[in-house]
Amino acid sequence: DLRSLAADKGYDDMSFREELRNAGIRPLIKHRVFAPYDHAHNARIDDELYGQRSQTESVNSSIKRSHGSAVRARDWFRQFREITLIAGVYNVEQAIER
Repeated sequence: DLRSLAADKGYDDMSFREELRNAGIRPLIKHRVFAPYDHAHNARIDDELYGQRSQTESVNSSIKRSHGSAVRARDWFRQFREITLIAGVYNVEQAIER
């Protein structure tokens, strides 16, 4: 069950936030700063949960460096399958290193 979604300021869109809330998902998306109250919105974000985003970013970076940043498949399902397999290979490599 997806309970929260942490994203950077590029995903700052009210309609996207509303869709997440309607699906029962808590948006952890920093606001782009256009007004002083945007600083207040950003200060209310749970830093511990939002900080987990950096862990996924480092994994994404590592996967891109070792396996490439492009998918070769054209169809959405095949792209999803390719990304899933790459993530599985990464997890096996990490388990072997430990």
